[in-house]
Amino acid sequence: MYAVIETGGKQYRVEEGDILSVEKLGVPEGESVVFDKVLMVSDEEGIKVGQPYVEGAKVEGQLLFHGKGRKIIVFKYKPKKNYRRKQGHRQPFSRVEIKKITVQE
Repeated sequence: MYAVIETGGKQYRVEEGDILSVEKLGVPEGESVVFDKVLMVSDEEGIKVGQPYVEGAKVEGQLLFHGKGRKIIVFKYKPKKNYRRKQGHRQPFSRVEIKKITVQE
């Protein structure tokens, strides 16, 4: 059984037991999190596709920890004008373990 969920403006294909990194969630570490924006669910009976979301479907998970991604260097430069700007950025993320996928009939 797998599902496609939407969080942080992105879509993820998840199964029970998966560990994935999503955009940072406003939940403390160790707490449970519920994703109710489920776009598609595939189970033994077949595939259910939502318009836009599947009614009564939810994905439950546990937030493992928060972190920051690799540093991205943003360098602005204009030749012959003595203009140089160097800036770094580390995107925050949350690591989530998927516990259960449920669909209410």
